[in-house]
Amino acid sequence: MATTRVNSRVTANIPEAITKDEISLVRSYLLLTFIHKVFERDCRVIGKSGLFKTPQLYMELVSSATKKTSLMLQEVTRELTSRQLKISTIRQDQRGVTAEYMCRGYAGEIHILWPGFRSEMMQRMRAYLGLGAELAALPREEAVEQMALSI
Repeated sequence: MATTRVNSRVTANIPEAITKDEISLVRSYLLLTFIHKVFERDCRVIGKSGLFKTPQLYMELVSSATKKTSLMLQEVTRELTSRQLKISTIRQDQRGVTAEYMCRGYAGEIHILWPGFRSEMMQRMRAYLGLGAELAALPREEAVEQMALSI
């Protein structure tokens, strides 16, 4: 759910309200930011764990996904800038993730509850890793919750 409110100052030229596409950009920015951090952490853990016979293979897979998210994050950031949209604050709590933003004079926030956020993160992460949705095993809820909350 996203809410938008107008700044208190009154002007003759009221800026255009934030669009659904722009809300989608904010959502993508949040998801990509979290996914990128998860991939970077996982790559470090794989390399340092000593549990893998061939860690370089797994690190290469995760590193490739990290590069994809980095490129996509750069593109989303460029698009946010071109639309005069700035994310000022990102917070997470037990309920979900909240971002405050400014867009052409409007201040607003978007709040995404954890279940939906985690689900979309997992879908995107599978895509960035080159895994098909048909191979998805249902993850243990605790493992997914720990992933999202520990960022």
